[in-house]
Amino acid sequence: MSIHRSIRRRTFLAAGAVGLPLAAAGVTAPAAGAASAGPAGRLTNLAHLDWLRAAITPPDQPGHSTYRLTDEPAIGVLWTYADRQPDGTYKRIGGGTYDPATDTYGQGAFNADDISRAAVVYIRHWQTTGAPSSRTAAYQLLRGLTYLQTTAGQSAGNVVLWMQPDGTLNPSAEPKELPDPSDSSDSYWLARTIWALGEGHAAFARTDRRFARFLGDRLQLALDAVDRHVLGRYGEWLDIDGTRVPAWLIADGADATGEALLGLTAYVRASGDPRARGVLAKLSEGVAAMRAGTPRTWPFGAVLPWALSRAVWHAWGGLAPAGLARSYDVLGDKRLLDAALTDVASFTPHLLITAGPQNGWLPTPSDPVQIAYGAQSRVESLLAAADAGDRPRLRALAGVAASWFFGNNPAGTPMYDPATGRTFDGVDGGGKVNQNSGAESAIHGLLAVLALDSAPDAAAVARTATVVERTGWRLIEAETGTLSGDAGPHQPSGAWTGESLWSGGAGVRLGPGGRLVLDVPITEPSVLMPAVELAPDAGTSEWRVGAEAVGLVDHGAVGAQGDSPAPGLLAVRTLPRTVQRGGTVTVTGVRGTTVVDGLLVQPEVERLVLDGGGHGTALLRSFGTGPRRAVVRVPGVGAATAWVFDETGRTVHTTKATGPVVTVTLPAGGGALIRR
Repeated sequence: MSIHRSIRRRTFLAAGAVGLPLAAAGVTAPAAGAASAGPAGRLTNLAHLDWLRAAITPPDQPGHSTYRLTDEPAIGVLWTYADRQPDGTYKRIGGGTYDPATDTYGQGAFNADDISRAAVVYIRHWQTTGAPSSRTAAYQLLRGLTYLQTTAGQSAGNVVLWMQPDGTLNPSAEPKELPDPSDSSDSYWLARTIWALGEGHAAFARTDRRFARFLGDRLQLALDAVDRHVLGRYGEWLDIDGTRVPAWLIADGADATGEALLGLTAYVRASGDPRARGVLAKLSEGVAAMRAGTPRTWPFGAVLPWALSRAVWHAWGGLAPAGLARSYDVLGDKRLLDAALTDVASFTPHLLITAGPQNGWLPTPSDPVQIAYGAQSRVESLLAAADAGDRPRLRALAGVAASWFFGNNPAGTPMYDPATGRTFDGVDGGGKVNQNSGAESAIHGLLAVLALDSAPDAAAVARTATVVERTGWRLIEAETGTLSGDAGPHQPSGAWTGESLWSGGAGVRLGPGGRLVLDVPITEPSVLMPAVELAPDAGTSEWRVGAEAVGLVDHGAVGAQGDSPAPGLLAVRTLPRTVQRGGTVTVTGVRGTTVVDGLLVQPEVERLVLDGGGHGTALLRSFGTGPRRAVVRVPGVGAATAWVFDETGRTVHTTKATGPVVTVTLPAGGGALIRR
């Protein structure tokens, strides 16, 4: 799910113990403490995901079949949601309005998105532990997933998203999905089907060649759909506000396409199939082209998720760097590794320090909700890039990302419970936890801890999860300031523009000589990053702190609308001069009309300090234009080691300190990981 597509999931804003209202069919839930803990020494516990699984026998439906359906009529599926009840038990439910008379949901009980990713969980667990039960679960879920794939007609290879409790397919859900019907075009669920089929084929190729061959055939069918809907535009470029972006991404996204890369890389390694290798190369090229920004300018080296906006980054795009890193391992194209490394080593430290894996920077941090998907995708991408790029310190940074599951989040509480295998559905920016534990949360929590069980070095860092200090950027809304001269409020017709989001839903308009004065106490060297509206005919604004000129913003520095969904562009701009101290920021319209949305005040050196289990971890990141000295106090006992890295994650210096106070010199755009 992402803000720019039809919203399939319920919102993840925390909603108390029971969660947001949704009609439910009566399904018996286990007691809150009924699930057993995983094996001693391992974090992974499949009990809750096992409970979400079901087996159903679908009716005959033309164009839909699966492996050995006549001999094995029951297929594996997965309930979509699990809502916590007042007594601490959980209830399995589907999506959309429930009709008890027909036992159906407006959307459905089971969906391809979750079945595919749950299959990946069981595949990876089976591959790392050898558990026969996980092999069986993976087999049944892959059979259920391939049943959802359309096998004939003009939609062959595409995937129906929803299935009702009796196994009836629901191609047109209420509320409406895009695409509608759900198997009419490329989609997130097509990409995730490729992910599961690719990893499934690679796993079963060693133990069940006949089933692996079936999975390979179905993956080829999915690639037919990719060829038909996506790669027919290979080499074409969209014009988004004057910037060229690839036109050949699944569902117009590096987010969805990045997940497909995970399956394609596994399949190509196992099969050597030249056609799949060609598709992998083309899709990887498109994802890598979505990298944007510099270590000092938005989005700071991230791979943007949506081709139709240069102003949206969201957490559902977090697996794109992992897909690129693994594609590099197969293809050897250094451009793919470069894009993955700048995302994980330049953007990700900033994300983790500022607040953690927030759902959306649109372009300001407007959606502070955090969910398991956002946290786990950072972990997987960091570990994949660390291995592909020989950047061992990124493994420790993966531990910092994984600490979200153990308390490094706005609630300061564990989001994953090893005793039950549950991961909560999210936490809002104020620290309120949604204690439901639906399929997506359970899946991504388990993908994270599976990775930690295989990476004890990262797992040790992840357990250091109590926040001692967090110094990152602050957002000041323009509408909170004082106006004078030719200045007034700017009230757009809606907060969502079609490609970005007005922070606070409003802004300020400045004409020539108009002034906006913001109360912004600045007590340490900081970089100012105005959030402004850009339009081809807009003017210029001047920014001062006290009497000191900090920089100009050209609000007309944007191309024509082109293929963008909306005219103009909300953008974050970085002013050139670092501010040492100050109390007020004055914005003056110099010429033409300008619109200001807000101001991000970014410390030149930001930091996150964590404590726990007798250890301390500090993460620092520099926005300076040259070397910057930083001093940090790290909790724990004994000596501390600091690894200083550049914007690609390469270690450039290692230092040790005998006590809690550690001094480091950070390169421009680089950072440091300190462990004590």
